[in-house]
Amino acid sequence: MTAKRTYVVDARTATPHFPGIGRYVTGLLPALAAQLAPGERLAILCTDDAQVADLQKNMNFWPNTTYFIAPDSPFSLGQQWSVPRLLRRMPAPAVYHSPYYLMPYRPGIPAVATIHDLIPLLYPQTVSLRARLLFRIAVRLALRAADRVIAGAEASRRDLVRILGVDPARVAVTPYAAGPNFHPRPSAEIDRVRRRFDLPDEYILYFGSNKPHKNLVTLVEAYATMAAETGARLVIAGYWDAAYPESRRRAEALGLGERVRFLGPVNETDAPALYSGATCFVFPSRYEGFGLPVLEAMACGAAVACSDTSSLPEVGGDAALYFAPEDIDGLAHALRRLISDPVLRQTLAQKGLEQARRFSWSRTATQTLEVYRSLVD
Repeated sequence: MTAKRTYVVDARTATPHFPGIGRYVTGLLPALAAQLAPGERLAILCTDDAQVADLQKNMNFWPNTTYFIAPDSPFSLGQQWSVPRLLRRMPAPAVYHSPYYLMPYRPGIPAVATIHDLIPLLYPQTVSLRARLLFRIAVRLALRAADRVIAGAEASRRDLVRILGVDPARVAVTPYAAGPNFHPRPSAEIDRVRRRFDLPDEYILYFGSNKPHKNLVTLVEAYATMAAETGARLVIAGYWDAAYPESRRRAEALGLGERVRFLGPVNETDAPALYSGATCFVFPSRYEGFGLPVLEAMACGAAVACSDTSSLPEVGGDAALYFAPEDIDGLAHALRRLISDPVLRQTLAQKGLEQARRFSWSRTATQTLEVYRSLVD
């Protein structure tokens, strides 16, 4: 390979506002940089210098990587002109990759779009009519602009084909992975995090956002059926959107008090110990494009119970207890089994560690580079 080529990855969504997409971007970028062939370069679009500095912490200052400032937000109409103009000024731009469906729809070079899920179409009741209409228009524009599409799971690929009629040959599946910082943590670190968040010795952990499809009201109701018979508290952690207070209100209405803790956002340094210290991890989501918290929990040695829907069985394999997301009794039964059976917990924890090792950002990067190269070779 003699001609130089630049793969442009749009990292403007690597912010707390996009917790799942941000994890995808920050996991993928260093693995891409490590695998570039001679003559290949990586250009990363950031909103400002602060984001550049934040990303460089994980990038080891790779010599074949450069950063460009694209100050217009993905939500801004102005990006439709400013980003293509920036691409034209770059040396040898070969492929533009957007990890989000809000992107420049005429980038001027071959484009790749990662479509993580179709939640507004599959669960329209979870978003406003305006958001649903905007999503339908924007995702179709993204699919029209993209020469290739990336999905995180086979289930997501099937949804793109079935619901939006995407040609299956255009969609590549590149499963995600837990980051290298997600591994079982020592007891001293777990104790530090317990003290930091004032947590009991036994707790059931949920980690993720509180958006409606995450199904947290059902989780609270299931926990309420068993709260009196266990010392384990329910801990709900992760990005909290004030527009969706239903789970907190339901916990209050059921009189659960301090037996349910809402921690809100947890930083990257505390998250692995929070997973590691959990009696078990639960993920009741109605739909996931991938379900990265399940893999992170497994990588940290937590026994997992999760929904049997969408991509989650692909991620969890035979290392999780499954339940139907709307089945309150089934969810409560899975939690009872995990709390009361230490042998089962240990068995699932060991299987989970093995399952998590089947996924790696290195493999994701290899598959992603194959997509890029298919557009220029």
